[in-house]
Amino acid sequence: MTRGNHGPSDEAPAAALIEAGFALEIADAPLLHEGLTLADIAHVLDLRARGIVPEEAARRLLALLLETHGVAAEDFPYEAAHGDPYNSRERLFVERIGDDAGWLHAGRPRREAARVALRLLLRSMIVDLVEQAAGFAAAVARVAADHARTLMPDQTYLQQAQPSTFGHYLLTFAYPALRDADRLLACLDWVNLSPGGAGCVNGSRLVSDREHIAALLGFDGVIEHTRDAMWQIDGLVDLLATAASLVTNLAKLAEDLEIWDSQEFDFVELAGPYTRASVLMPQKRNPYALAIVRGAAGVLIGRVSGYLAVVKTPSARSDNLIYAQGEVPRALELARRVVRLMAEVVATLGVHPERMEQALLSGFSQATDLAEHVRRRHHRGDARPRRGGADRPSPRAHRGRPERGARPARHRADPQRTRWRRARGGGADGRRLRGRGACPRCACGPPARRAPRRGRGAAPHRRRGRGDPRLTMESL
Repeated sequence: MTRGNHGPSDEAPAAALIEAGFALEIADAPLLHEGLTLADIAHVLDLRARGIVPEEAARRLLALLLETHGVAAEDFPYEAAHGDPYNSRERLFVERIGDDAGWLHAGRPRREAARVALRLLLRSMIVDLVEQAAGFAAAVARVAADHARTLMPDQTYLQQAQPSTFGHYLLTFAYPALRDADRLLACLDWVNLSPGGAGCVNGSRLVSDREHIAALLGFDGVIEHTRDAMWQIDGLVDLLATAASLVTNLAKLAEDLEIWDSQEFDFVELAGPYTRASVLMPQKRNPYALAIVRGAAGVLIGRVSGYLAVVKTPSARSDNLIYAQGEVPRALELARRVVRLMAEVVATLGVHPERMEQALLSGFSQATDLAEHVRRRHHRGDARPRRGGADRPSPRAHRGRPERGARPARHRADPQRTRWRRARGGGADGRRLRGRGACPRCACGPPARRAPRRGRGAAPHRRRGRGDPRLTMESL
């Protein structure tokens, strides 16, 4: 049995379809407006170069497209009653230049123009978001450098963990931002390939050189497989997920700062322009900017999940990309605004070093260092034979004097010294970069190395390594 009805319907679209379907796409028309025009211009230029479109028709069509390019999206008469944005444009073009407007369809489905337009839009938006991510990392680095010696009790589970510095803590959020920027650049490589000339699934004989359209639009190349070119969505998932990851990293910082901005902690203070007052409670100064950042992270996570739910449909379905035309650009724009906001919050943040150090000294986050000190001293006593024999104390210990290189246990309980000793492997001190090797607070720093004495009774030269109390930053 065969179907009795073939081809397009001659009936007007249902009002419910216009409201629920076409209106949805028309709402995204301002986002794609410029890209649609550029895609049309490139297509006409390619047809003209191949001698497919008559010269006079090409001239009239290009003149109209250039005029359209100068019209703002909000001033263009997009109408849901006429269909999607491509149909609205087609109706206006036919009214202006008649049948010559029909050459826009030669060798190209209407969805191809939207695919090209979306990539043109995302290309610029990704660049903007990478710039904002780099700006956030730079702001963090500047504040971290200013507070490289600002002592604070670093925390896990909101409990004091180990002595650190505010600068070391803050850099925690710069590295993920830069990694997300690298991921965005990888997404840019994916976006900056042209689907032009792919047809619907298997190309068109009228477009024999797809590289020409790609070059006209500034793409790095073409998506080789024609069906994949028209219907791929995995790169959009990567892009949404990376934007969500970037803002989620900022939301973690926002959460910490909101807690530390409270009177109970008073570690930091948001600058006035990023706060709001309470109408009912005049004593309050709410960290409003941080709430925006945290909320945006939730919204972006929801958009990733929502888009994944949409694109689980079979291949070559319009719903895979109809929703992407609005959701993905709006997600990137939200991420861009939030990253810029958080960069300004960090750059203007007030820090209270005295309150941080007070909190550090009131706890006992140095417990790890004291435990390690006990373990190291015990290990040395068990593993190092003394000159007087394995079971006999050394002459210095016999005279009641501490072993060479030994330091009082109270030094291990000093947060400044514990911070200094944690400079290895990316610790909070950072003096490895500055070439310093002495404790900045007192004279207990590592003694200068001297050449071993020669002859009888010479003390053995200490090897650099585990158990050597004189291990310095210079020796690493």
